[in-house]
Amino acid sequence: MKLVVLLGDGMADLPLAALQGKTPLQAAKKPNIDRLARLGQSGLAQTVPEGFPPGSDVANLSVMGYAPTNHYTGRAPLEAAAMGVRLGEADIAFRCNFVTVEGGIMKDYSAGHVTTEEGRELIEALLPIMPDRRLYAGVSYRNLLVLKTGAKAICTPPHDISDQPVAEHLPSGPDSELLIKLMEAAEPILARHPVNEKRIAAGKRPANAIWLWGQGPAPVMPSFAEKYGLKGAMISAVDLLKGIGKYAGLEVIDVAGATGNIDTNYEGKVQATLEALKRCDFVYLHIEAPDEAGHEGNIELKVQAIELFDELVVGPVLEGLEKSGEDWRVLVMPDHATPISIKTHSRDPVPFAIMGKGIEPDGVERFDEDAAKQGAYGLVEATGLIRILSVS
Repeated sequence: MKLVVLLGDGMADLPLAALQGKTPLQAAKKPNIDRLARLGQSGLAQTVPEGFPPGSDVANLSVMGYAPTNHYTGRAPLEAAAMGVRLGEADIAFRCNFVTVEGGIMKDYSAGHVTTEEGRELIEALLPIMPDRRLYAGVSYRNLLVLKTGAKAICTPPHDISDQPVAEHLPSGPDSELLIKLMEAAEPILARHPVNEKRIAAGKRPANAIWLWGQGPAPVMPSFAEKYGLKGAMISAVDLLKGIGKYAGLEVIDVAGATGNIDTNYEGKVQATLEALKRCDFVYLHIEAPDEAGHEGNIELKVQAIELFDELVVGPVLEGLEKSGEDWRVLVMPDHATPISIKTHSRDPVPFAIMGKGIEPDGVERFDEDAAKQGAYGLVEATGLIRILSVS
């Protein structure tokens, strides 16, 4: 049986007055996801265990069945794997965001979604100030720094402090001095860089600071095939998910034009999914756009991102599966909530629905945070979802 996870990052939310008390999932026109819920069974999943930060790293590990208590060491080492950066036993990987700081306030955790090409130029300019020059350009604002220290520092994700004073959230505790020194040393280099001069002239936010966070050593994980006896593939625009895929021994598929934003290549991702299912048992298809909209606090954009996920991903994947002649099941869900009201992630349980062979409808008519409460699965730990999906 072919198994597919369709993951809309950060889709879940809280009721909003601007949407007449509805959540973005409730307000969005999403006939394909609602059909999946109506013809399948629903529930709520706890994707972030108690005591863990509610990030996409922890949540997606959980959805894939890797208990964070056993396998989570930090976000950055997962991204290092996706970037082909090998970590030695003493290495600590850090996520290195380009951000926009104005008047001491975190104005934009993504530096206006600086382009990958611009980011590479800026990283090149920062290399001389970095220990051993182990600074690596990633996608857009997402980059990587590898040090021999810093594991014990307390670091805050920049998307958790939007519109807040950065001085109150700088790295602290053991090993933090070097991190702050590097962040401060980057500022004058970025301030006078031609990339930022051009961005400012064009009315765009400059990448005028770096922010270090998400650190950790390399994790140890069994392969997905060892855990489930399934050959699988990972499709995502972001290094975090690609890194999880690499550590899990999945085939990591790069799709041209996949951006991690609302302008991503949806058609290419769907085509890659359906092609991969011809040689694999399982595909994990991740769409980042709803999460990005949540971090921006943009209600219209989040509703649009959910509707595009429904129209350009869920609908075509279901159509392709129905035409394939294979037995199949699909799981659709977010990894976590990214409430517009707080512009960051929360630990709230998230809705999920499973449709396909052997799944009898449970009477739930639509897919959203409230409807899922009536589903047949009830509240489950996300680490068990792949088992639920695959057991016939």
